[in-house]
Amino acid sequence: MRTEKTTLTNICTITSKNKLLVEQRTNKNWAVITFPGGHVEPKESFVDSVAREVYEQTGLTIYDPVLCGVKQFTTEDDGRYIVFLYKTSKFTGHIKSSSESEVFWIDQEDLFSTKLASGFKEMYEIFTTPSSELYYFEDNGNWQTQIK
Repeated sequence: MRTEKTTLTNICTITSKNKLLVEQRTNKNWAVITFPGGHVEPKESFVDSVAREVYEQTGLTIYDPVLCGVKQFTTEDDGRYIVFLYKTSKFTGHIKSSSESEVFWIDQEDLFSTKLASGFKEMYEIFTTPSSELYYFEDNGNWQTQIK
C-alpha cells in the first residue's frame, strides 16, 4: 500500500529571552500545558498553517518558523497522525487567552515542574537536540517511543 489516511497537524515553540510561550488547556479532560498548534487545512501550506494556528490561539503573528522535526504515530483506524514541529523567536503582537486555553510565558527551567501533555518531554527533546523524529509505535499492545 502506497497511500494511507493521514492527519496533518503542527505545533510551535515560541521563545523570548529565556521564556517559552505555553498554553494551559482549560478542557477538564485535558487540562495540561502544551505549545500552540493545530490542524493543517486542505490545500494550506505547512508554514501558513502553523502561523495561522499560532495567531488564532495566542494573538501573535510569527515569522520565519523553522521546521525542526516531526512526531508521528498510527491511529486506531490504521491511519497516520503527523505533527510538524516548528520553532521561532520572531513574532509581533500581544498574547491573548481564549475559552480553550490560558496563554502565558514560562521560564524554560520551570517548564517540567508543570502538568504537561502526555509525551511532552519526549517531544520537547526534538525541539532542543539534533534529533528530528519522535515516533510512537505499538509493540504487543504497549505504546513505545523512538527518538531518531
